Amino acid sequence: MKDLLCTTFSDGYGAMLIRFAICMIVNWIIVDRLYYTKSRRRDFYFTFMIISVAIFFLVFFMIFVLEDLKTKTSIGLGIGLFGIFSIMRYRTDTMPVREMTYLFVIISLSVVNAIAASVTIVELLLTNALFILAIWICERCLKPAHVKLIQYDRIELVRPECRDALKQDLEQRLGLHIRRIDVGGIDLLRDMAMLRVTYDSDEPDNPVDKIVKVTNSQLTE
Repeated sequence: MKDLLCTTFSDGYGAMLIRFAICMIVNWIIVDRLYYTKSRRRDFYFTFMIISVAIFFLVFFMIFVLEDLKTKTSIGLGIGLFGIFSIMRYRTDTMPVREMTYLFVIISLSVVNAIAASVTIVELLLTNALFILAIWICERCLKPAHVKLIQYDRIELVRPECRDALKQDLEQRLGLHIRRIDVGGIDLLRDMAMLRVTYDSDEPDNPVDKIVKVTNSQLTE
């Protein structure tokens, strides 16, 4: 039985499972305790966790297969890592900047834990802890501004002298604290204007945060 187990599993497989457990625990802390508590986006929660699993095993076995190709390992690994990070542009819907940042962190952590075969467990834990600490500090100390495109129907308030009235109207209808309003395209035939609104949002369940573009009908409702 012992000989069978030795021939079934390679020498580095047990260490890989330890690194995988560390990777999943750290990614779960980042996604569940730091990201999800504010955004409440269950779809990105699922995406981040599954991508972390896929990237970890992809990188590990890519290195495992190429380890005998001494002169081609660095080239193959570099091409593989380039392909992994390029999937961030392979998406059907526009992803907000905050979600893109967390996706980059999740992919980076999965790659780091997968290739960290030559470092000790203490060093690996410290590296992962620094990731968590940096994200926690940024989430606590920095309040990121949110940006939305709004199809606005009251074109008479778009004039520069009515900017205060425009801001008050948008805050009342959207329930947001608006920092800045930029006027884009104006349609005089339909009496509509396209606005880019920068606002603060501390509400985790705010429905406006989940909409990339607020249309005229949604604004009226």
